[in-house]
Amino acid sequence: MGFFSFLGRLLFASIFILSAWQMFNEFGNNGGLAAVELSSKVAVLRRNLSSKLGVAIPDIDVRHLVAISLSLKGIGGLLFVFGSRVGASLLLLQLVIITPVLFDFFNYSPQKPTFGIPLPDFLQHIALFGALLFFLGMKTTSPKKHTKKKTHKAKTH
Repeated sequence: MGFFSFLGRLLFASIFILSAWQMFNEFGNNGGLAAVELSSKVAVLRRNLSSKLGVAIPDIDVRHLVAISLSLKGIGGLLFVFGSRVGASLLLLQLVIITPVLFDFFNYSPQKPTFGIPLPDFLQHIALFGALLFFLGMKTTSPKKHTKKKTHKAKTH
C-alpha cells in the first residue's frame, strides 16, 4: 500500500511540479507567458477591488506573483510527494491565491458563450483543492501506530 500511496502522490504532484518547471523555463526578465496572461487579469481585479472598497489598490508586480506561484508549486509539489502536510498546505495556498485571479467569473455573464470557456479549468482547480483537503483530513485522522509491548511470561521449571 505504501508504494501505491507514493505513486498517487507523485502523479498528483506532477501537475504542480511540471507546471512550475515550465514557468521557471519561461520566466526570463518579464515573467514569461504566465505574467503576460496574469497582467490583464490582475489589472481587472485591482480595478474591481478599488471600486468596491473605495480605496486605491497599489500596483502589483505580476512577476512577483508568478515567482510566488512558481515557488509554491515547486516546493509544495516536491514536499507533497513525500507525504508532507506542509507541501499540501503550500499547494492549497497557491490554489487560493491563483484561482480567483485566473478564473474571474465576476467579469463574465452566464448568458454569454465566453462564460463556459474557463469553467472546466476552474472546476479542475476546485477538484485539486478538494483532493488536497481530503489528503490533509486523512493525515489528521489517521490512527497512530501503537507499538506492541511484549508480555513477559513467567518461567516455569
